[in-house]
Amino acid sequence: MQKELISIKLNTGAYKSFVNEVVEMSETRSGYTCVANVHMLVEAYTNPSFARIVNDASMITPDGMPLTWGLKLLHGVTQDRVAGMDLLPDILREAQQKAIPVYFYGGTDAMLSQIEKYIPQHFPGLPIAGMYSPPFRPLSMEENELIAEIINSSGARIVFVILGCPKQEVWMNMMKNRIRATMIGVGGALPVMLGMQKRAPVWMQRAGLEWLFRLMQEPKRLFKRYAVTNSIFLLLLCKEFVRIRIFRQKPRFELRDFGK
Repeated sequence: MQKELISIKLNTGAYKSFVNEVVEMSETRSGYTCVANVHMLVEAYTNPSFARIVNDASMITPDGMPLTWGLKLLHGVTQDRVAGMDLLPDILREAQQKAIPVYFYGGTDAMLSQIEKYIPQHFPGLPIAGMYSPPFRPLSMEENELIAEIINSSGARIVFVILGCPKQEVWMNMMKNRIRATMIGVGGALPVMLGMQKRAPVWMQRAGLEWLFRLMQEPKRLFKRYAVTNSIFLLLLCKEFVRIRIFRQKPRFELRDFGK
């Protein structure tokens, strides 16, 4: 099932069910998964067009701990955190066991070179259908059509998109029904898996302080984002708490079955 959290509709369920759903989608249809955090939620709140893109996803996972707390506060739902940094290696492991071809789209050439070394060492036998680092500029429709043709010809069934939010979500939405595979935006999860960036200690992850660890690593780039988005999220959460739990108003979105 899905539950509305302010501006997006989060899928709920056990962590393992999300991994299974991505694998199942790789066999059945074109679609995409959004790995949602506070940044994505606030971006969707302030941009209705982006909200429609996120909510058109086949699945939206609650990445950040604040989102799981929001589900508990507003809906009484105890939800596992489904973080991209955990999903990525777990999906790769499932793909390795089931021989599902994967494709990496986005990132830098240096990052893709790292993937070429990392995958055979950690996921031996995993079929890599291909990888591509697009130019750092808007692509024409002709270029995107060619990319779709290349990915389709590769036989890929899972496409990991590494463009960062909101660019990767916009791209996946545009390529839905063009690329015959399931796509998932893994953004900053890939450099962490490759060891190019460090992940927060477990205690910080559980305390919902992973954002603080990232801020300490990249203060100049992330200070404004976290200062603004975290504050907006807290205000919106308080507003929704009053609307749903005190005034007992119904969610604005219709619930739908998990993964449909």
